[in-house]
Amino acid sequence: MDIKALPKVELHLHLDCSLSYNVVNAIDPTITEAQYQEEFIAPAKCHNLADFLTRAPKGIELMQTPEQLKLVVRDLFKQLAADHVLYAELRFAPLQHLEKGLTPEEVVHYTEAATAQAVRETGIEARLILCTLRHYTEAQSMETVRLVEQFKDTHVTGFDIAADEAGFPIAAHVNAFEYARQHGLFCTAHAGEAKGPSSVWETLAYFGPSRIGHGVRSIEDPQLVAHLKKHQIHLEVCPTCNVQIDLYDTYAQHPVDKLYRAGVALNLNTDARTIVNVSLSEEYQKMQQTFGWDIADFYATNRQALLAAFIPNQLKQDLLFQLQKRYHALAPQQIPAQ
Repeated sequence: MDIKALPKVELHLHLDCSLSYNVVNAIDPTITEAQYQEEFIAPAKCHNLADFLTRAPKGIELMQTPEQLKLVVRDLFKQLAADHVLYAELRFAPLQHLEKGLTPEEVVHYTEAATAQAVRETGIEARLILCTLRHYTEAQSMETVRLVEQFKDTHVTGFDIAADEAGFPIAAHVNAFEYARQHGLFCTAHAGEAKGPSSVWETLAYFGPSRIGHGVRSIEDPQLVAHLKKHQIHLEVCPTCNVQIDLYDTYAQHPVDKLYRAGVALNLNTDARTIVNVSLSEEYQKMQQTFGWDIADFYATNRQALLAAFIPNQLKQDLLFQLQKRYHALAPQQIPAQ
């Protein structure tokens, strides 16, 4: 099986944490490759999520002008193309990109325009998710969700909350998610990573997302696993990242395979391609080597990802057709024809 050639869907991908050295050097030629390795990429083992997140500001610093935002988007699409990605959702927090005078609306406008252009040029479908952050105020969360509403009919497609779930309560963000529900906006939320199953239960109860970013510690609560399965809550799983922040000692201890075999809808993602230092193809390779996943498993989880994607139904059906057609061509004995 040629892992790299497999069509892939990536739902959990942080734009501001996925800058290749090529684009970093293009934006700031004074940054050497050695500096990039030291400052942008986290070690294979971090102390925790908070330690991991200390690398995030390096990419954000280089995304403060229209041209920089365009370069970073274009760079990430090159990475997606190398991984044979069929569809991707790129997330970022627009309020982190105001240091050189851009307004939040301008940040979203320029990033959305760059995404639209890259979709046209590459043929890779993609959408943007706007993030609030755990340490933000209620006003900042409301400002972010209103940007999602303002750009609703563009390549902006959903709302998320990210950053350190263990360090900050949810109270400041409940109203923003309620606003999203009232206005029919797609929502996902980071949970069940830095904290255990209680974080997922709380997030589902107060935010009501249709997807959970990470959510892997749900495995610790059989009732929660049953709930996720019953209500078709999709998990955006990022195994290498979870091992890197020391949730699990080794890849083999990660519960992704157990969750999948239990019938929980999920897919594989890199999370932060730079900080984690992994491609989606490498993530798939690890799944094959560690858990024996075959082409049918990769097809099933990519199909689940498209079913959970934040896109109109017609586009979803078109992408599902493409996915099945391409997997059938690669493995006609295992993947049925249309």
